[in-house]
Amino acid sequence: MATQDHDMSAMTVLFAFASGVLLGAVAGLLLAPKSGEETRRQLRGYARKAEEEMLEQAREARAALDETIERSKQFLKEKQEVLAGAFEAGQEAFRKEIAT
Repeated sequence: MATQDHDMSAMTVLFAFASGVLLGAVAGLLLAPKSGEETRRQLRGYARKAEEEMLEQAREARAALDETIERSKQFLKEKQEVLAGAFEAGQEAFRKEIAT
């Protein structure tokens, strides 16, 4: 029971801290010495930069995924060839055993 109270207290403190950070950021933007137009332009720049970074990371992730898929296909193809060879060898051994 005491653990639950402690966990709830920690969550409350964390929520209060996060709320304070968010409110502080909003207040900083509203009370900044820059004009509203400058602030909006700056925010658009931040948003554009964040979007470009996200798109670049998505491209990198896609390239890594494509490379992983190609390596996986090659691995499976190699293993399929090995298994096919083993299967054929097993069939041949079976035929020889039956023939004798």
